[in-house]
Amino acid sequence: MEISNNLGIWQLANKPEDVYLTIKLTIMSEQQNQINIEISEEVAEGQYANLAIITHSYAEFVVDFVSVMPGTPKSKVKSRIILTPQHAKRLLNALADNINKFEDINGAIKDFEEVQIPFQFGGPQAQA
Repeated sequence: MEISNNLGIWQLANKPEDVYLTIKLTIMSEQQNQINIEISEEVAEGQYANLAIITHSYAEFVVDFVSVMPGTPKSKVKSRIILTPQHAKRLLNALADNINKFEDINGAIKDFEEVQIPFQFGGPQAQA
């Protein structure tokens, strides 16, 4: 398993196979600190999401991950991540870096469809 640090966002290259995984990371700074990160089996399985809803205030960015199934009028937020503006920008840069690496190996990612966000989520259609 390869672990890399890109602008403060730690990334794992492979999916964990162990029931309970402990990752030890060393951060180099003025002093050498060690941080232990543990991930349970449940969290390691992850959550599928095909929609991210992003909102922000002065102090934070909120990213809600949703799994929207075709023909289903209702969906639930599967996970919510709250970030400081600085960490949101670091995440943006880390995602851009990983997408570039992915596309260098696999070719350009093509977006085949225009995404339409169902804001009513199965409720009545809004009228003006």
